[in-house]
Amino acid sequence: MGLLERCEELFKSSNLYEVLGINKEAREKEIRRSYYKVSLKVHPDRAPEDPLATEKFQVLGKLYAVLSDTEQRAVYDEQGVVDEESDALSQDRCWEDYWRLLFPKITVQDILEFENKYKGSDEERKDVIQLYVQHQGNMDVITASAMCCSQEDEPRLCGIIQAAIDSEEVQSFPAFTKESDKKKKARRKRANKERQEAEEMQKEMGLGDEDDSLVMMLQQKQKSREQNFNSFLSDLETKYSKKSEPQKGKKSKK
Repeated sequence: MGLLERCEELFKSSNLYEVLGINKEAREKEIRRSYYKVSLKVHPDRAPEDPLATEKFQVLGKLYAVLSDTEQRAVYDEQGVVDEESDALSQDRCWEDYWRLLFPKITVQDILEFENKYKGSDEERKDVIQLYVQHQGNMDVITASAMCCSQEDEPRLCGIIQAAIDSEEVQSFPAFTKESDKKKKARRKRANKERQEAEEMQKEMGLGDEDDSLVMMLQQKQKSREQNFNSFLSDLETKYSKKSEPQKGKKSKK
């Protein structure tokens, strides 16, 4: 069975772009990022309850191999077919190794360096505004989704959003402008509880230095967002993925 047929069977669509949730005009960076997000959902280690997870993961690897190759993508875009005999699809490849080559694990030092550059940057501002619009001012979701964000950062995020509202860059959502004090207090209470749980876990495991504390914080934060694949750690891995691409296969046959 060919790649398109397998996509239809496993993902209910034979359109490679639809499987990744993107459109045909998507750029390489967007394709890579979408592949990462979708593959996370079916990664065998993260979806043990899905008996088809391994097959889905392998098919996604092949899909990305096609769309990341300029010539193969051009053939698919023009003719709607995939060269099943290309090296990228025909060779016996370990798709787990291929995935890790694209998205290597990040280090604590990577995280620290990124956080220092990210906070207060134009990139952070754009991300926060995007979250505000996407979730229509719901600060519970915004603070849970924003990168490098802790309870102490909330006033700063609110300041970014309010400035955008004042300048009429974005519309004013009641969920933000009329949020009740009760809801704000509940959010602070949850954040304090998570911090206390992380500190207790840190003591139980005998962790003490700054790097260990950071790792524990990330683990706790990831745990509280386990249903959100666009989480802090996932986004950081995407941003720090290596620029090197796998070797290209042979030219697609027309």
